[in-house]
Amino acid sequence: MKTRFAFQPRYFLFWMASFVVAKAVFLIYHWARAAQLPAGTVPRIFGYGLRLDASAAAYLCVVPFVLFVLGSLAGPRFPLNRLLKGFTAVLGTVVAFFTVADLELYRAWGFRLDATPLQYLSTPGEMAASAGSAPLLLLAVLLAGLLAGGWWLYGRLVGPLPPLPPGFGRGRAALAGLLYLALLVVPLRGGLQQIPVNQSDVYFSARPFANHAAVNVPWNVVNSLRLPNSGAANPYQFLPDTTARRLVGSFYAPTAAPDTVQVLRPGAKQPNVLFIILESFTAKLVGHLGGETGVTPTLDSLARAGLSFTQVYAAGDRSQKGLVALLSGYPNQPATSIIKYPRKTERLPHLARVLKQTGYSTAYYHGGELAFANMKSYLLAAGYDQLTERADFARQDQNSKWGAHDHVLFDRMLRHLPQQRQPFFVTAFTLSSHEPFEVPMPVRFPGTSEADRFRNSVFYTDHVLGRFLREASRQPWWPNTLVVLVADHGHPLPGDSPNHAPEKFHV
Repeated sequence: MKTRFAFQPRYFLFWMASFVVAKAVFLIYHWARAAQLPAGTVPRIFGYGLRLDASAAAYLCVVPFVLFVLGSLAGPRFPLNRLLKGFTAVLGTVVAFFTVADLELYRAWGFRLDATPLQYLSTPGEMAASAGSAPLLLLAVLLAGLLAGGWWLYGRLVGPLPPLPPGFGRGRAALAGLLYLALLVVPLRGGLQQIPVNQSDVYFSARPFANHAAVNVPWNVVNSLRLPNSGAANPYQFLPDTTARRLVGSFYAPTAAPDTVQVLRPGAKQPNVLFIILESFTAKLVGHLGGETGVTPTLDSLARAGLSFTQVYAAGDRSQKGLVALLSGYPNQPATSIIKYPRKTERLPHLARVLKQTGYSTAYYHGGELAFANMKSYLLAAGYDQLTERADFARQDQNSKWGAHDHVLFDRMLRHLPQQRQPFFVTAFTLSSHEPFEVPMPVRFPGTSEADRFRNSVFYTDHVLGRFLREASRQPWWPNTLVVLVADHGHPLPGDSPNHAPEKFHV
């Protein structure tokens, strides 16, 4: 028997079931591609997709749950059932339309429906021409089927809302409804983890189609509307176009003699490459780069024994911008980052992919959550053979706000690198020198200011890096290994450098 207080969980399950059906329709419609997936992939599509499905369902439940609370307070005169059915009918029609439109647009575009079609609202002729080859009759039948199936499912799973039980006060009923409303926060953000859910959370496969199939279309459309509009006016346009083109063109003028580039070929003696990205390592704290002395003794020592590039400037001011600049050679976008658009990052070049084509094995190590800023979707598209992140470390080793501290990360690498097939390209990204700058070691630089804590965190990462390199130098893979150390970006500290100051980006 359906009770009044089963309405809210049933309503949430109604949307969850609707999204599962939508995924099944998508996979059947694109069966030729789904059939090529490895065994066991299809169930994982539904499993990994649940987090975005739950987030989308929670957003769709907010208004009905509020109506439930208001209806409980107002009593039987409040037209609660009609409002709930009407609201659900409108949203169900929109969701069904998105689902059906996405079926054919994915075939043409290769990515799930987002806000892109809005760009064509001003040119309806072009929009109609794009849909000219679509099987409109089949899509219309599917739309009608989804609407009819959704209405049947609503009647079976939700149905009319029963009245309040005898003797049950309106205040108590509203309080119960508010409790369910508050519980929506968990699925809204995709769980209790530190970082709210994003598209990367459903990416799990080296096959892009499998990742795309796990995406929730309504969530994807609304999320893309929240992203900065790339078509907006450029807020950084300080020079006339002719002047800007002339200045940029001078950077690409051919030199007198072409550079000589040695190309690695399969079968040749290829060095291992250990590419370590150091979080926020500004040159202002690196002694041999003209910064403060005593903060980075490891880097200063390496500069004497290796090769130091003293005029390197970061491409951006955030990790997600620095990552695509370092690994894909993609320039910084001041107002946004391409990593927020998985359908675009899938088409970027990548060091890991290039080196895999010449016989390298690849791995990526990070102590934090790769879902942060959509990094996971970018790295999966790059084709890394192995990804190590926060969830792969024991709970007692997740001893930082962001995950596992750098000494834990380096210890894991020391254990795993002897088993890595050579030649390898291994990327590691540190995190301990990120805010809030809390590190598991005695204070090296006294003081309680943010700049002092930043110095201590940089010293800690430099210290554990030195320990890692000393231990690594005793391992068999070391003699044939090139180690590259570079920061993802600089930092305003110390000195609170403004955004236009070159020293903020000197790394």
